[in-house]
Amino acid sequence: MKKDSFEACIYLKPLILAFEKAANEKEAKGMKAYMLNQFEFYGIKTPQRDSIVKAFLKINRIQKYTELEKVVKYMWSQREREWQYAAIDLLASHIILWRANVINLIEYCLVHKSWWDAVDGIGSDWFPKYFSLFPEKQNSITQKWNKSNNMWLQRSSILFQRSYKKNTNTQLLSNYILQHKSSKEFFIQKAIGWALREYSKTNSEWVVSFVEQNKLAPLSKREALKRIKTQ
Repeated sequence: MKKDSFEACIYLKPLILAFEKAANEKEAKGMKAYMLNQFEFYGIKTPQRDSIVKAFLKINRIQKYTELEKVVKYMWSQREREWQYAAIDLLASHIILWRANVINLIEYCLVHKSWWDAVDGIGSDWFPKYFSLFPEKQNSITQKWNKSNNMWLQRSSILFQRSYKKNTNTQLLSNYILQHKSSKEFFIQKAIGWALREYSKTNSEWVVSFVEQNKLAPLSKREALKRIKTQ
């Protein structure tokens, strides 16, 4: 075992033992099937996992960013999906150690073991924190994601503002959606609809106008107007 992995393993030992103790084979099978058999699971339901991770983080703190990065990458390399979920919580809980270059770690996690659960978890937890700390980085980073060939980075560029409400930059939102409005990828079409649906809670007129003026995939359009139609 490499030194970095050994040190991360030592730090995480209490969490490893707690996860192993809480493992549920029956639940694991269902979780694995739900994720299309792409990942292994301990079978720990979210409330219990959250409780375990919270208790661990309360008494096991990391003091240096270099150590934090090593631990997150080690967690991301583990086969059970609970480790990626726990890594999202761990990095977020150490925001005091974040520097601008933490975006490199964020991008690493976005493009490794990528699937909607972890990518959207990162989007909910890490993006708002990062762009709040480093607002000057927002446009350049998300533009890079939007122009990339990686579907999950593209999805992230479309969805990163979904919690911004009245602070949404509609020009960016519009540009990023239009760049990929003809995509055949389900997760891109869904992201477009989701981003517009979230903004419709703040400005439904803008969303209706945008949908009317631009030819979107049926899935994107349906998702975008879902909330508006039920009002």
